[in-house]
Amino acid sequence: MYRKSALPELLAPAGDMSCLYAAVAGGADAIYVGGKRFGARAFAKNFDIDELRAAVRYCHIHGVRLYVTLNTLIEDKEMAEAVEYAAELYRIGVDALIVADLGVMSAIRRHIPGLELHASTQMSVHNALGACAAYKLGAERVVVARELSLADITNVVEYSPCEIEVFLHGALCVCYSGQCLFSSLVGGRSGNRGECAQPCRLPYNGGSYPLSLKDLSLADHIPELIESGVASLKIEGRMKAPEYVYTVTSIYRRLLDEGRSATKAENEILRRAFSRGGFTDGYFTGRTEKGMTGIRSEADKQDSKALSLGSIEQKKKAVTASVTLRLGEPAMMTITDGIRKAIVYGNSPTVAENSPLTEDGVKARLAKMGNTLLSLSPEDISLTLDDNINLPPSALNALRRSAAELFESCERELGEIKYKPLYKRAHVSLTTAQFFSEESFLAACGHPRMADIDIAFLPHTASVDRLARAGGVYLPPVIFDSEQDEVVKALENARNNGVMYALVSNIGQIGLVKSLGMKIVGDFRLNVTNGESRRVYAEMGVEHIILSPELTLPQARDIGGGLITYGRIPLMITERCFIGENFGCKSCNKCSLTDRKGEKFPMMREFEHRNIIFNSVPTYMGDRSGELVSYGIASEHMIFSVENGREIISVLDASAENMPLTRRVRRVGRR
Repeated sequence: MYRKSALPELLAPAGDMSCLYAAVAGGADAIYVGGKRFGARAFAKNFDIDELRAAVRYCHIHGVRLYVTLNTLIEDKEMAEAVEYAAELYRIGVDALIVADLGVMSAIRRHIPGLELHASTQMSVHNALGACAAYKLGAERVVVARELSLADITNVVEYSPCEIEVFLHGALCVCYSGQCLFSSLVGGRSGNRGECAQPCRLPYNGGSYPLSLKDLSLADHIPELIESGVASLKIEGRMKAPEYVYTVTSIYRRLLDEGRSATKAENEILRRAFSRGGFTDGYFTGRTEKGMTGIRSEADKQDSKALSLGSIEQKKKAVTASVTLRLGEPAMMTITDGIRKAIVYGNSPTVAENSPLTEDGVKARLAKMGNTLLSLSPEDISLTLDDNINLPPSALNALRRSAAELFESCERELGEIKYKPLYKRAHVSLTTAQFFSEESFLAACGHPRMADIDIAFLPHTASVDRLARAGGVYLPPVIFDSEQDEVVKALENARNNGVMYALVSNIGQIGLVKSLGMKIVGDFRLNVTNGESRRVYAEMGVEHIILSPELTLPQARDIGGGLITYGRIPLMITERCFIGENFGCKSCNKCSLTDRKGEKFPMMREFEHRNIIFNSVPTYMGDRSGELVSYGIASEHMIFSVENGREIISVLDASAENMPLTRRVRRVGRR
């Protein structure tokens, strides 16, 4: 779906009101902000509800749309509050919500059907199938992954029924958004809940910064972006200062209006505003190379500190007015800016006993807009005034206030919201296992304990004989449109040879697998943290779901589904091949990142040349079967990544005998 206007929307960030003023002054078409809860930047200043109401009024007065982020994963106990919060945002006139959780999207769509929803980049949509799936679930716009190239973006735009938004400028996550568990499982601060501790910005392997990417800048690609048909171009930076917001927004405003790429001087201004040793356009151009990495140097910091614009204050909106004051008729005042219009009525003038109203006096009083967002000159007031009439100053003031308030008002009517969950806890007993190495699977296959696994999943690239023996195939987390045919052929081949189950990890894969007649198991990458999400996936055809590893045992109990009871949980999936860049191709699947504490995080290649970074320690609950039973956890999932056949057998034996492992492990929490 191509955009509705000649140019893409320029979408700017704002972490507080001063940044909002800067974004409007810089020429943004729309602004996105976060509230005090449920936003992916929990440590930004963010807006309370009164500030959001003021922000909506200010933006709408100046013809700017306002979006609010509700883009964290939601827990069951928070769902009613999240829906009521969305309702309040609708009432105050917010134009759209940016959401990441399918459960909250479904609940909002059910209770507030008039509220526009945008699928956050946290939903990991990276192809046309994913965009189509998000649209069917209620998203009018999809923010696609930052890792897409121009060709990928253009293809998604062409084959998607919804608007497509892409990131234009700002910080890059090294992991696909929505797929990063590094901060959560290692540091206890969930990126999916807005608390990311940015482990990608830390040193590894003796002091290097292999995971720290330079900031994105597509200032040299504006003509291609316009031609691509994308609906919106997004500037990152809700944690940034007003100077950054204004500088970056104003430059891109000029580039879009003039349909050109940035000059050398403009690129230098962008760099000084904020960079990490310069910029990268590697994903957009398809050049995902080592030059994409960078850290923020002292020189970068000094350049940004030198950026000064002075105070950016509220900008008044110039309006015109027409006023009619006739004897015995209600006073009438109309305010307009040529687009919006407000008409109000007041008290009726009476015959003047002395000191009748004069044209200059009336205009002077009505032009006093005071603390409103409007600017009205006496010369811009058209006045129809009967002779020898009077109206008290208080009545004229009330007429002016009513007109200004109505013109600024953005409120919408919505009755009381009573959230009602539609889901019921699922009761399924199933043991599944994912094997990243078909060789390790074969080495363990002869062991009797393998019979305890109901379905084993091997990569789609595994041989048909081995897939048939396993019974299941897992789809890679990322499949670009250009890679889809290869994956589909492999799935068809597997299905034709008796493989009935597929492990899916993205909403775009569900319809594809269903069309092949295969049964669907949802991977933990679907980020199910509430019963509403589980219900949505069930309605889409997912027969069994592996819940998010960020859940506690009580939370998993209340939702129903499978838990990871063994495995080094994947912490990141990266578009770049860090193995090849830092260790060489001969080290593929044999290397790791070592952090400052000496913890080693194994790395493996994923389809095509993407990388997966695994946790340094495995999760293990095999010796706590009684605890799992007490919480009603009947389904278990195991992940075997770097383990060899002997190690896999030892895990299966220990789990069967409810015994601990002899190495350090991570546990699923009780609270």
